[in-house]
This record gives sequence, structure tokens and C-alpha cells, in this order.
Amino acid sequence: QVQLVESGGGLVQAGESLRLSCAASGFAFSAYSIEWHRQAPGKGRELVATITPSGGYMYYVDQLEGRFTISRDNARNTASLTIKRLNPADTGMYYCRTPLHGGYWGQGTQVTVST
Repeated sequence: QVQLVESGGGLVQAGESLRLSCAASGFAFSAYSIEWHRQAPGKGRELVATITPSGGYMYYVDQLEGRFTISRDNARNTASLTIKRLNPADTGMYYCRTPLHGGYWGQGTQVTVST
């Protein structure tokens, strides 16, 4: 079955960087876009970045571009989100998603940024 498993979250200090990973299985990974979303405490889930199936085009929410980098490795069925200069507003659960069959979500990985 389709599975997305996020990892790489943790407790970090403001200003540090973090690389989140999404390991995919159960579908033709290279045929689908991958999205990263995040959900801050008490808020709704929001799209952070998207990468096309080939990895040739990336989209970022305007205010995050420059600090966030989305990438993928189709040979390893993995996608990543690198976040630089973390700040407390980046705290939340980070999820990867594929639009396959209406959408599949991973279980998320928690990122907590301390001052």
C-alpha cells in the first residue's frame, strides 16, 4: 500500500538548519508531485512547497522562499525539505503528501524551534 514516512524533525535552536526526509513506497514515486505541508500549534495545515515528478520545477509559498528548499531523489523514492535559519514560527508538524488517488499523507515529523 501507499506509504509516506517523514523523519528528521526534532528540537533545534533558532538560526539552525534542519533537513526533513520523506520515504515513499507502494506507488510509482517518480510519476507524482510531492508536497510538504506544515501545521503550527492551534492552526490549520498549510502548503509549504511542491516539487514536480521529475524534480524540474519547485514551488514555494512566497514568504518561505529562500529559506526552504525542496528536493527529491527518484532513484531512492525519497523527498526532502531543508529549512535554513529556523525561527520559532517554523515550529509545527511537517507532513509530506502525494496527490495520488486524491492524496496520501505521511504521519508527520515534529519540528520545534527554541529561542
